[in-house]
Amino acid sequence: MLSDCCLIPGQPVPISRGPALQLGSGVYNRNGETRASLLGVPVHQGPTLTIPRIKPHPPAPNSVVLGSITRLSPQQAVVSITVVEGVPLPPGEDFTGVIRVQDIRVTEKDKVRVGECFRGGDVIKGLVISLGDARSYYITTARNDLGVIFATSEAGGTMEPVSWQEMRCPKTGKVEKRKCAKPEGL
Repeated sequence: MLSDCCLIPGQPVPISRGPALQLGSGVYNRNGETRASLLGVPVHQGPTLTIPRIKPHPPAPNSVVLGSITRLSPQQAVVSITVVEGVPLPPGEDFTGVIRVQDIRVTEKDKVRVGECFRGGDVIKGLVISLGDARSYYITTARNDLGVIFATSEAGGTMEPVSWQEMRCPKTGKVEKRKCAKPEGL
């Protein structure tokens, strides 16, 4: 029996006993075991087993996106969007997003300073709130699960969140301000 779960490349594909299946795109056989070569859910297409390629799509309102901060100004942070709804975009096909100062936090919007919430190179998780202008999408991080998910300190260490607005460098112990996303599962 095939599973309805999403497989990652290299993971074994659960197959029920029965007639032999032909292997189509997205699967391969190694040492007598059928494995996934693409991220996706296995599908029977007649006697053929395949994993269809997940096609990326451009961001739309209410899409959860991942991207890195490329530029900061006192009024906004510019984001290079590289993942839309969990699907990575092909190399060179990233989109531009803007996080305006009023879209960073839900509370105390008048006290928000962009430079205390993000730094260049930070990886953020955000929600597209509108299509914005012709050049960029408007993104918000004004939810507990949205914000910085990966940051590198000035010393080059991968920072760890210590509160919703601070991250610590494990090498130096120095604390830097960020608008942190609440880790999943907490």
